Amino acid sequence: MFVNHDFLEALKSFEIPTCLRVCAGTDGSVTFLLEIMIRSEVSVVTEDQYLMEADAEMAKLLDVEESSSINHRTVMLVADGIPYVHALSLSPLDRMPEGVKQDLMRADIPIGKILRNYGMETRRDFETIQLEDGKELFGCDKVLSRTYRIIYQNTTLMWIKESFPIDGRWNL
Repeated sequence: MFVNHDFLEALKSFEIPTCLRVCAGTDGSVTFLLEIMIRSEVSVVTEDQYLMEADAEMAKLLDVEESSSINHRTVMLVADGIPYVHALSLSPLDRMPEGVKQDLMRADIPIGKILRNYGMETRRDFETIQLEDGKELFGCDKVLSRTYRIIYQNTTLMWIKESFPIDGRWNL
């Protein structure tokens, strides 16, 4: 596993398809990039979404008080019936502008689109990137995963883990 300062060097060293390298290395919207590459609409398919109270580990991760209300959401990004990305997001609800919170709770809207719709100036701070052999995702047993934070007004708006299968679906 590599942490932030080694993120780019690690990503460049991985033997993965170029389209996957671009998606995993972007500090913008993966959904938007996929739509450009695939030339088709990408759907957000929600696996689950629920509110939970932050435990000690989650509170530290998100820099919130324990028992803060956290939106836990897992989705797949799918285009033309093919899943490309699995994503887990954790979002402290008290940091969300009201409209953003409502759109996020409606589930099937990409996070990048929500942020654009509200004109929110954010940045993505990369944390980790790693190759995981033997972890099954979408019928593939080699996975690239990354974690990052979406920062808004100098606080963590969301923590996200994205996982990408490493196979021929990226040979676009």
